[in-house]
Amino acid sequence: MKPDGEILPICLTIAGSDSGGGAGIQADLKTFASMDCYGVSVVTSVTAQNTKGVDDIHVIPTLTILNQLKSITSDMKFRAVKTGMIPEKSIVESIVDNISYVSNLKLVVDPVIVSTSGHKLISDEAINTIRSKLFPIAKIITPNLPEAEVLISKKILNKRDVKDACKYLIDLGPESVVIKGGHFFDSKISEDIFYDGQNFEFFSERRIETTSTHGSGCTFSAAITSMLAKNYSIVDSVSSAKKYVTKAIDQAYKIGEGNGPLNHFFS
Repeated sequence: MKPDGEILPICLTIAGSDSGGGAGIQADLKTFASMDCYGVSVVTSVTAQNTKGVDDIHVIPTLTILNQLKSITSDMKFRAVKTGMIPEKSIVESIVDNISYVSNLKLVVDPVIVSTSGHKLISDEAINTIRSKLFPIAKIITPNLPEAEVLISKKILNKRDVKDACKYLIDLGPESVVIKGGHFFDSKISEDIFYDGQNFEFFSERRIETTSTHGSGCTFSAAITSMLAKNYSIVDSVSSAKKYVTKAIDQAYKIGEGNGPLNHFFS
């Protein structure tokens, strides 16, 4: 509860821990806090990583993940939930079994597959289960271009391919999809493409030349989750998240020798 008596919206993140503090659970909780939401978390894995890359991954036992989730749901009513790194098939299935019953579920799925440094983070079985079981209950999925290529098993070479990928992914069951273009288009503009099964929307911001982009995808999906928790529409949530991430990158401070984190508290 805020000092004025207003209860903060609760957002749940189900994701991996980043020891470097730039992505995963850490980025999600920073984003929730900066957007006036209260963040709770279920840790799926513990990574040893820094700005230069991922050195080790320890997957949390499925029962421990389930117990974290049960502890939260038995006591707290979250308004929106996002998933990030879910490394194993059994974990995906357990998550689906325990959140799909939630009425008016506002689920944001960030299919974290490959790290910024190119390290594969989850198993092929997990990828297939995310596609078949998690996507159908999602309000929106937020792959970047490399992740979208894995999900559709096809290279994306131009904007037309991005639209085709959106259509393919919608057919897997989510209400909407936004493919982040920050990794692809060679221009002065960073453009994300949103599709809800009927209409396309384009969200563009100036491209910022920097190495401080670690965790931008996690932050983007967490910002969408925060806006949905505050009852904004999906299109307005994506638009606000795009602006938030752009400012957080623009005002980032140099940390580490590799791809550094965003400045989540720029405001």
